[in-house]
Parts: sequence; structure tokens; C-alpha cells
Amino acid sequence: MATIKRFEDIEAWQQARVLCSEVYKITNEGPFVKDYKLRDQINGSSGSVMDNIAEGYERDGRKEFIQFLSIAKASCGEVRSQLYRAIDRNYITKERFEDLYNMSNKIGKMISGLMTYLKGSDYSGTKFNEPIVPYANQPET
Repeated sequence: MATIKRFEDIEAWQQARVLCSEVYKITNEGPFVKDYKLRDQINGSSGSVMDNIAEGYERDGRKEFIQFLSIAKASCGEVRSQLYRAIDRNYITKERFEDLYNMSNKIGKMISGLMTYLKGSDYSGTKFNEPIVPYANQPET
């Protein structure tokens, strides 16, 4: 298991990046393109997941990292809520909805797992030259 030395090493961030890319794709197809407000909101929410993981890690302290992970997790919920609006407006198929919903849900669980790990660890933060040592980053079951 690898030690996390930069935010790009965090699997939840990696998966959030994929989610952000997939959300961007669906918002540039069909009638979704013209729903500027929802398009901008869901793109912002999906980007917020990865951005808050990165920002929290770069804050260099455990407590701040946990706080930003909480925001990232909330953004996962926001993405899921906006996906309901997208399917209700027939912008995406049921299959696409389920794929993205499940991806967002899995990322949220990964973030929860990381938060739980950090709350119970001796990790102080990178400002103390302390990388996060092996964390499985597996979703809770």
C-alpha cells in the first residue's frame, strides 16, 4: 500500500476527477447544453469534490483536511441531487444516471472512510512533514 505524499495519490481524488470528467461530458450533450444553470451547477459540484479534497490536503493540518473532506462529501450529495434533476428533465438516460449516481455515492463512502481514518489516527498534517501512511481508501460496505 502506498503512502500518500500528495493529493493526487488519494484514490477518492482520482475517482472524483473521473466523475468530474463524466459530468462534463453529459452536460455537453443534447438538451443539457442549453440548461445553463443546471449545467453550471452540476459541473461546479462535481469539480468541488476533487477541489476540496485537494485544498484540504494542501492546508497541511489534519483538522482542516477533515473539514474540507466533509465539504467534498457534501458536494457528492449535491451531484446526486442534481442528477435527479437531469433525469427528471430527460437530459440523461436511466443507465447514465445510475452510473454517475453510483460513482458519486462510492466516492462519498471513500471520503467518509478517509475522514474516519484521519479522526482515529496520529496524523498531524503535512506541515509537520508527515505524509499520510498507508490508508486503504476503500469504500465502506
